[in-house]
Amino acid sequence: MIGLIDSEARRDAVERARRFSPFLREALEARPELGHCFLEKGSQAAIAAALVESGGPIEVELRRARLGLALTIALGDLSGELELEEVTRSLSQFADRAIGRALTAAVHERVADGEPAGIAVIALGKLGSCELNYSSDVDLLLLFDPRRLPRRERDDAGEAAVRIARRMIEILQKRTADGYVARVDLRLRPSPEVTPIALPVNAAISHYESSALPWERAAFIRARAAAGDQGLGRHFLDSIEPFVWRRSLDFGVIDDIRQISARIRDHFAQGGRLGPGYDLKRGRGGIREVEFFTQIQQMIHGGRDPSVRVPATLDALEALAAAGRLDGSDVTALADAYRLLRTVEHRVQMIEDAQTHKIPADAEALDGVAGLHGLTKGGDLLDLLRPHVERAESLFDGLAPETGRRLSNDPDILLDELRTIGFRDPEAAARRIADLRSGRARSLRSPAAQTAFEAMLPGLLAAIAAGPDPSHALNRLTDIVERLSSGVNLYRLLEARPKLGQLLAKILAHAPALSEQLARRPELLEGLFDASSFDPPPSAEDFAARLSDAMRGQPYDVALDRARRMVNERRFALGVQLIDRRDDPLNVAAGYSRVAEGALLALANAAVREFESAHGRIPGGELVILGLGRLGGCSLTHASDLDLIYLYTGEPGVPSDGAKPLGPADYFNRLASRITAALSVPTAAGPLYDVDTRLRPQGAKGMLTVPLDGFAAYQREEAWTWEHMALCRARPVLGSPAVRDETAALIDEILRRPRDDDQIAADAARMHGEIERHKPPAGRLDVKLGPGGLVDLEFAVHVLQLTRHVGLNPRLEEAVRQLAEAGLIERNVVQAQRLLTRMLVMLRLVAPDGSEPNPETWELVAAACGVSDARQLLAEHDAARQDIAALWNSIKGERG
Repeated sequence: MIGLIDSEARRDAVERARRFSPFLREALEARPELGHCFLEKGSQAAIAAALVESGGPIEVELRRARLGLALTIALGDLSGELELEEVTRSLSQFADRAIGRALTAAVHERVADGEPAGIAVIALGKLGSCELNYSSDVDLLLLFDPRRLPRRERDDAGEAAVRIARRMIEILQKRTADGYVARVDLRLRPSPEVTPIALPVNAAISHYESSALPWERAAFIRARAAAGDQGLGRHFLDSIEPFVWRRSLDFGVIDDIRQISARIRDHFAQGGRLGPGYDLKRGRGGIREVEFFTQIQQMIHGGRDPSVRVPATLDALEALAAAGRLDGSDVTALADAYRLLRTVEHRVQMIEDAQTHKIPADAEALDGVAGLHGLTKGGDLLDLLRPHVERAESLFDGLAPETGRRLSNDPDILLDELRTIGFRDPEAAARRIADLRSGRARSLRSPAAQTAFEAMLPGLLAAIAAGPDPSHALNRLTDIVERLSSGVNLYRLLEARPKLGQLLAKILAHAPALSEQLARRPELLEGLFDASSFDPPPSAEDFAARLSDAMRGQPYDVALDRARRMVNERRFALGVQLIDRRDDPLNVAAGYSRVAEGALLALANAAVREFESAHGRIPGGELVILGLGRLGGCSLTHASDLDLIYLYTGEPGVPSDGAKPLGPADYFNRLASRITAALSVPTAAGPLYDVDTRLRPQGAKGMLTVPLDGFAAYQREEAWTWEHMALCRARPVLGSPAVRDETAALIDEILRRPRDDDQIAADAARMHGEIERHKPPAGRLDVKLGPGGLVDLEFAVHVLQLTRHVGLNPRLEEAVRQLAEAGLIERNVVQAQRLLTRMLVMLRLVAPDGSEPNPETWELVAAACGVSDARQLLAEHDAARQDIAALWNSIKGERG
């Protein structure tokens, strides 16, 4: 039964081809054997037969193959045996082969034994994405390397390349009795009115790096090396990749592409609306608008998300949906529209093998296109297209809202507008806006920046006015704008994504630490564009692997900056999670810790590889890093530094095996310094972490790295009580699994050693007194210092850990829980620790200088800590301190 259906569909396709397409009718008469093959064996067999080489002259053979392919693909399309993607892929593959053969023939004519090395053909447009249409030209860029181009001895390289290019084009597009192979369009090259048709590759790279236009970015989304010297082609495309795929989100491309589209709409207004004469390619809701829509999304996101760097339109839509960049229903609508528009475009072109994109205006001709498509009349074809065209037009028009009303420059009108927006003190707000408009800020000196700023300002001011402290937030916005070196992308981003403006308003109102970061690196806000930025960070190992992937293949300094950017984006997003109440501060603290540990792993491993390239390895030796304090306890804040101890293993006196050998002590001290610098030295990507290594044996006076066996001996024989207390929150974070296990076992053995309980309590009390004398609390809400603060809790817990050997877990929360289960502390201390830790995490972000937050921010802190309001938070804070103070006093009193 299926065979009968196939046969009927094939006969119907041949009949429609004969009846409605003069071109296909003549092709069937010229190549009757292909029509018979199609009817008997189907599309694929007929296409294969069309491409069988005859061994004749290349001009004749390629034209004969092209005619046969046009016939068999059309029949397969009309019968429904070939999907659109199969049609366009087959056409593109033939074009690639034809271009390659024509180029080789052109080279051989000038240099008999030459090969097309040193000359590359870059395919652009629909050939670049393997989406060539039925009767399309091929958009090409011809590049050559003067050093390697095959040429006669006395030929100038540039002239030789142009001659080769001209001959290749002649082979492809000259019309003969056998037809043509492909029309060639070279107008997408830089300045085509003045440049030769073949360009030196370095000159082309220089153009795209320095002076290319926005539309050229879109063109190169679909570029690929199609023929000739593939290595040269890939080198060119790799070199211009940063021009095409910009790391920063660039919503300016929306305006750029919309302006191009507006010019196209104006120029082709006659065929702009669906109806007789409609331009399927350039009309509203047509092929080009679907392609532009897709390319805009790719240019916005592709710099940060390589998964959407897909050339073909349908594949790109699917990739954008998979990456969560586009709504699935919109993607389906655009894909359905694109398939139908391209299919009808093919029908129009099949009639006379003409490069046309317009539905005929003549009613009889329109009926003929409809008949070729299997419909009764032209009106049916228009009805079929209408819902798809209307939906595509609507989606394209909705890419960015039309330019809204700007705030007035008239002071009196501006005051009224600010009152309407919601500012309680419109005069102060107006003064700030006037300052920003004065032109003093560097980020507002260009016309593009001023336009983008004015466009985003009403929406952002509305979000600020709705916030807790508009005047304070507006002051911080002014600081950011004045410190930016370039702000156009940030302003465009805020206009295009109002929800980000609402987040920014919260940051400005509540989080000076995040505002400070934004002033240094405004692109940090871009990371929040992706909803996944609010997901919990992965494990330290997984995050380290992501960082390592981003660093791979880059010079050491560039690799470090890439990792720093990713780490700072994650830290910034975690801070925003706190401000936006996306997660419990305890979970965010654990996230901060995983990010820091992942950064430590990736940067340390990069430093090790770089160091080993010069100095080799210590046979049998390796570096081990202990994390202590909040890093060891997996509970960092936004402002936490990293407490580290560097250890190493290996035989004493055995030098490294590299070109510049070093002894073990010198080797690991230098390596540890490298790692510390990778983590802490500020670069263009911003500061990362302060590293504190003073907890090592002998403190700042001791060597930066210590042999593991020497560390063990020191801890067993010389260490002070406070050093064992610090060891209660230590864990190995870097080293081979075996050595990490060995180090963890050593720490456990040291902590479980028998001790004089009274002496431990007395030592802890003395040290606590030193802290009280030399480091007073910053204020009544310093939750670390002062009576009943977290430092008191840590001291009490560490004394119990060392004397009772219970709760030996570096995570303070877990240690407190285990001590409570053992009956060594009251249950209410567990909740006290959790409350004060939540407060610490929040206050380090909203009040990094220790000052008391404004009332609205206090309410935010209270909500994050799980209480109803600031008054209740202060009451629970006081109660928690009393519980902790009672615990610490009891321990001091019992044994002090």
